[in-house]
Amino acid sequence: MDNEDLPLFVLPMVLFPGELQELRVFEPRYRQMLDTCILDERPFGLVLNDPFEPTNGWDGPRRHGCEAIITHHETRGMNHFITIRGGRRFFIDEVIEPVLPPLHDPQLADLVQDGIAPDVHTLLERVPVGAPHQRLYISGKVRYLEEHGRLSEADQFTLTRLARRLILQAGRGMEVDESILEGWIESLCAEQINDERASIYNIAALCLQSTEGRQQLLASTTVDEAMDELRTHAAYLLDEDS
Repeated sequence: MDNEDLPLFVLPMVLFPGELQELRVFEPRYRQMLDTCILDERPFGLVLNDPFEPTNGWDGPRRHGCEAIITHHETRGMNHFITIRGGRRFFIDEVIEPVLPPLHDPQLADLVQDGIAPDVHTLLERVPVGAPHQRLYISGKVRYLEEHGRLSEADQFTLTRLARRLILQAGRGMEVDESILEGWIESLCAEQINDERASIYNIAALCLQSTEGRQQLLASTTVDEAMDELRTHAAYLLDEDS
């Protein structure tokens, strides 16, 4: 499925494979995108925004992203609330720009009334004749990346240390009994840590707070590179005494 056209949700956040996130969708461009994805039962790509590489006036996407699979959806008024699960990592070979610029652009500014954005149908009426498509959102031709490599015992031990310190830190703050915390640690490690690369994402999703750090890990080519990124950005846990 190389060079597949994928709708892109461009946000200041990073999604890891296997990670669950909840999103509120309210912008007209993303309501159009979500309608298409739900109707066709297809995923979209979640990509960190790049303000230095704009596309038709919008922040463009970084090149590495993660497939987002919709697991739950509900509508409240004009807002969509969705739960997504991270799927495959991908690389964007070609960005396909949205057919219209942002609403603050002079050609669209008159459509905003009392701070309320127009609906999708109203925006589509402004699409120029002969436009190559009708998509209000950014999309891209993507290549899905294979997950090669296995974690060494030393790597698994590092992940176990991180998981242990995360749980101890959180549990002690809630004054949870140490024996209960040990049970939580054992259960989490048994479920989330093995020799597969997915284990890195499982633990990184819990401990990496830096958006750039998460992006660098997502873009890592090898298991060793991914582990190095995790050690660097989670050093605040590894350097602490348990």
